[in-house]
Amino acid sequence: MTKKIFIKTFGCQMNEYDSNRIYDAVKKIGYEKTENYKNANCYLLNTCHIRDKAKEKVYHEIGRVKKVFRSKQKPLVIIAGCVAQAENEEMLKREPYIDLVIGPQSYHKINDSILNHIEKKKKIEETEFDAISKFKYLSKTKNKSGKVSSFLTIQEGCDKFCHFCVVPYTRGPEYSRPFSQIIDEAKYLANNGAKEIILLGQNVNAYSYENYKLSNLILEIEKLSSVKRIRYTTSHPRDMTEDLIEVYRSSEKLMPLVHLPVQSGSNKILKLMNRKHTVSDYIKIFDKLNRINSNIKFSSDFIIGYPGEEKNDFKDTLSLIEKINFINSFSFIFSPRPGTVAENLDLIDKKISTERLEKIQNKLMQNQIKMNKFLENKIVDVLVENLTKDKTMAFGRTEHMTSVIFDGKKEDIGNIVQVKINESSKNSLFGKIINNSNQKVA
Repeated sequence: MTKKIFIKTFGCQMNEYDSNRIYDAVKKIGYEKTENYKNANCYLLNTCHIRDKAKEKVYHEIGRVKKVFRSKQKPLVIIAGCVAQAENEEMLKREPYIDLVIGPQSYHKINDSILNHIEKKKKIEETEFDAISKFKYLSKTKNKSGKVSSFLTIQEGCDKFCHFCVVPYTRGPEYSRPFSQIIDEAKYLANNGAKEIILLGQNVNAYSYENYKLSNLILEIEKLSSVKRIRYTTSHPRDMTEDLIEVYRSSEKLMPLVHLPVQSGSNKILKLMNRKHTVSDYIKIFDKLNRINSNIKFSSDFIIGYPGEEKNDFKDTLSLIEKINFINSFSFIFSPRPGTVAENLDLIDKKISTERLEKIQNKLMQNQIKMNKFLENKIVDVLVENLTKDKTMAFGRTEHMTSVIFDGKKEDIGNIVQVKINESSKNSLFGKIINNSNQKVA
């Protein structure tokens, strides 16, 4: 009899990719995907440890599941991802309702773990760092994403050890997948309908396998005729090498949005964070890319209220935002992560941090609104991803990842169409299709 698995995913795109690969794996032992967790035989939480109170969110979710299944047969409960890696056996001790704990480098063991638990009724914890075995296993399991825009993990882990970040402890050291393994998966995704491929990694531009770098991957994937757009995230300024910058000159499919987290506009704070780059380094990258293509835009991540941040440090961050004109950026108040260098540092007054965050977010939002307003009455290329929930409109994205809602049809999905923008909001563009000749991209 077919069993049903429900996966709830927290966090980054890499977790989304991992969840999709888990689905692909468990099909081999008779599990089907369900969107209704109340009917699931297996309930899996794929967790993220980056944001505040990540661990408590897990226990809150488990409490919710308990209530639903109080009068029904208990599902197999699995905690996966970075919280699982960080907490491992402690989770099994604290919450008896949890059956399996599986870290992000152990997904290749998930089927055996499930079958062992079913047979022996024994709780299992798998949290070894074994990226090589993981990706070797996943390379033999087809990535059946089937989405117009598909994720493809090329690199995991981090060797940077920024003082605020837990990733080196939850994802392990930097590991780059074999070049041919990635290209094979890209070809499969393309044959399965992907028109845009987003390359993922904790430090994606640190990719290095034998003599291959991220630039080589981009140029090789560009040869796939049905793939029309290529993106990558998340990058580190230290790894923005000359060969990667030059790809923006030669590539026709690499999109002109560079997501490059700076974290702070203050050199003092960057040093305290152990970021290993300066504001000047960052601006040089920005200037080089803009000389290559003035259409390139930057998005970023900002941590506000990092311990030691003073008024002048905050002003420096505001000044950098004004200079670069970031779009689609993310900003958060610093929150200490267990096990990191910054865990026990003295926090800045919460009121001050909140006020600073509000100013930063207002400035970033002004940039976004200005960009969207600029596109009104203009024609933009949109890759159509799907229809809206009510099926009355189409949804797609511009080259700069801005959401566009317009009067498209089901037949437009997977095509790049031209849309005249009539109006905009802070997050989206709204328009009317003017190229309805179904410009095929495959």
